[in-house]
Amino acid sequence: MHSGALELALVLLLAAVIAVPVFKKLGLGAVLGYLAAGVVLGPDGLGFVQDADRILSAAEIGVVMLLFVIGLELSPARLKVMRRSVFGAGALQVALSALVLGSLLMLDHFQWKSALIVGIALALSSTAVGLQLLSEHKAINSDYGRLGFAILLFQDLIAIPLLAAIPLLGGARNDTLQWNDVAIAIGALAVVILCGRPVLRRLFNIIARTRSPEVFTATALLVVLGTAWFMQEAGLSPSLGAFLAGVLLSDSEFRHELESQIEPFKGLLLGLFFIAVGMGIDLDRIVAEPMMIAAGVAILLVVKFGLLFGIGKLAKLRTRHAVLLGSVLWLGGEFAFVVFNEAQRAHLLGSANHDRLVAIVGLSMAITPLLMIGLIRLLGRDEGPKASAPPADKVDITDVQPQVMIAGMGRFGQVVARLLTAQKIPFVALESNPDTVSDLRRFGNKLYYGDPTRPEMLRAAGGEHIRVYVVTLDDPDANMRATRLIRRMYPDAVVLVRARNRQHAWRLMDMSAEPFREVFGTSLELSERMLIALGMSVESARSHVQRFREHDEKLLRDQYLVYDDEAAVIQTSRDARADLMHLFEADAESDGKGVDRERDAP
Repeated sequence: MHSGALELALVLLLAAVIAVPVFKKLGLGAVLGYLAAGVVLGPDGLGFVQDADRILSAAEIGVVMLLFVIGLELSPARLKVMRRSVFGAGALQVALSALVLGSLLMLDHFQWKSALIVGIALALSSTAVGLQLLSEHKAINSDYGRLGFAILLFQDLIAIPLLAAIPLLGGARNDTLQWNDVAIAIGALAVVILCGRPVLRRLFNIIARTRSPEVFTATALLVVLGTAWFMQEAGLSPSLGAFLAGVLLSDSEFRHELESQIEPFKGLLLGLFFIAVGMGIDLDRIVAEPMMIAAGVAILLVVKFGLLFGIGKLAKLRTRHAVLLGSVLWLGGEFAFVVFNEAQRAHLLGSANHDRLVAIVGLSMAITPLLMIGLIRLLGRDEGPKASAPPADKVDITDVQPQVMIAGMGRFGQVVARLLTAQKIPFVALESNPDTVSDLRRFGNKLYYGDPTRPEMLRAAGGEHIRVYVVTLDDPDANMRATRLIRRMYPDAVVLVRARNRQHAWRLMDMSAEPFREVFGTSLELSERMLIALGMSVESARSHVQRFREHDEKLLRDQYLVYDDEAAVIQTSRDARADLMHLFEADAESDGKGVDRERDAP
């Protein structure tokens, strides 16, 4: 079926909208839903799409964006701490898997060059599927999730020399790697690492001052895709370029805003990537050689699972977590498709073996989500003892997850932030004015550029972990929008909000937020000082002010019940004024009698 771009887009979106909710409802996960949709739509299914490779090439942008978002979560300090896991566990996994799988291929009459290339390619696991599964099972920050990510990161790094080695082993003289190619690649890395941070931060500072969300979104996409393209032109992995860009921006004030801008595109394109992988599964080859393909998938899974389990135990993971590590990374990876194509072009792989290997890797990616669900159910709930403190290279050294969010860092919010800092209570602060962000960060304040009235911004800043929201935006309408959004997304959180006046406070109380009138407390402090200056004792002045505060807060709650009735509000105000006067008159009489008794005393 030959269809235009619009029809193709509609078919792909419809398939995703139908398949993913159904599979998630069945407890099978989104990844399996996308893969199944791809199989149905592909050339061996209903045939809506014949050229799956073209869609796969476009959808790989989703993997690029995934690596950028991951980079945003990894500061250079954390990467330094992870180096033993990356170059220790990662290198061990790739080397052992390539050795075992390559040896088995040589027994199947592969030449040693072909066995080496294919063995390393099969040792690589799918970054997209693995991280998506860890995310769905909320295991990214677990001990096996961190170790799995370190292994995946090393696999992304080893993919670069692997591609460079293919033409060398294939004997393609015109395509052999030259020293100038190596120099270009190293130079590109140096440019990105050394110049990326100051240039990118300066760029986003300029763009943020335009106060144009669509321009900021376009700039974020330009940085991700531009860095990926730059690295690709230098002969390196585009995903590595995007990852480095994310790392360089991980400690900038724009981190959460960038994540919120990229997240929707990343999710959509990753879904398209999984659909394209499903389309690429050769059902005809599977039907023609079912036993051979099944045996290939089984060998791949068993070999990688066994080695990953052993590496997990060496890393002192509990048995359950070592099993889960194996079940996340035992599949083949999307990069294997690229390696197989390059190996076939270099005459290291015949067309029949190419099709078999593509089917094996594609099928392993398709069944891994299902197998992992089965393993988790078989293992049961994680009721084992808490693991002891992990080794230094496995500690998540990102800041302690803050439980307070300050929305708005004007004068009001800064006072709250200073108190939290003095008490060493971690918090995250959002401010939509880039000048304020820049000024406060120079004094060591930790805040981020972003609009707290946007749901994706709250999610990117870790809103699901926040216990107390402090909304101190200058604009009362913005305060209302932020409070309404927080109440809708996180109904159980405590929400403390700056209120401009009584009317604003009543509307905030409608949303079960606790209002704090911005000049009320200061006015009472001034009034107390005024009474003392007029000759009243400090204790009496403080008592009167406290009595007035309690009376006014009670009045605020009483008027809240009738604040939509102006006449009732006016009448309650008059009644409250009279009550307050009587109250203070009674206090004065009591104080006078006390003074008389003191005078009459012997």
